[in-house]
Amino acid sequence: MPKDPDLLARGLALLGLEPSGDIHRKLALYISEIERLNPSLGLVGASGDELIVKHILDGLAPLSIIVGLVAGLPSPSIADLGTGAGLPGVPLAIVLSEARITLIDRMTRRTDFLRGMLDLIPLGNAEVIESQVEHARGEYDLVTFRAFRPFERKLFRHVFALCGAGGAIVAYKGRAEKARAELPEIEGLYSSAEILPIKVPFLEDERCVVVLRPSSI
Repeated sequence: MPKDPDLLARGLALLGLEPSGDIHRKLALYISEIERLNPSLGLVGASGDELIVKHILDGLAPLSIIVGLVAGLPSPSIADLGTGAGLPGVPLAIVLSEARITLIDRMTRRTDFLRGMLDLIPLGNAEVIESQVEHARGEYDLVTFRAFRPFERKLFRHVFALCGAGGAIVAYKGRAEKARAELPEIEGLYSSAEILPIKVPFLEDERCVVVLRPSSI
């Protein structure tokens, strides 16, 4: 359990979100369920304050960037690849109530957990698909992921194939310098790449996201 009971609320406020109310309630319930089931399911390698900062707030830190990318779309579709315990897909689904979020993971214990979570919270704007990335299908306005390190060309061919017309990828990364060094591996697959710094509340470590647009070639 968190040592600081106000940590989530203070973090949400720093991200420009309402620190109380429905968003806080749903995120707190989600955190509680991860804590309860993590020992048996091995969902994340963190608990307490670290879980809130390094997973929940980290997942929401690029929210303004994501909102900007889907601005003007009445019901944007977002796929979260290798979502694991639902990160960042579940926090994004809680905050972006108008978006349609698809949580994709290959492991049954994780997808079972996620389906239970969607019923418990509840989240009617999210769905779960059990699939490897290589076998996933569909076209999305935005594709997010935190799990793939480093960029790998064969895998990214499948990732880019999930982007619909005008779509983009938001890859959560650590240090910008390291992210920049990975880009040559997938050169030719993207038409543009932006490395944008993000600030995670209460975290001193450097974080960034890489926004990629697929190549039309």
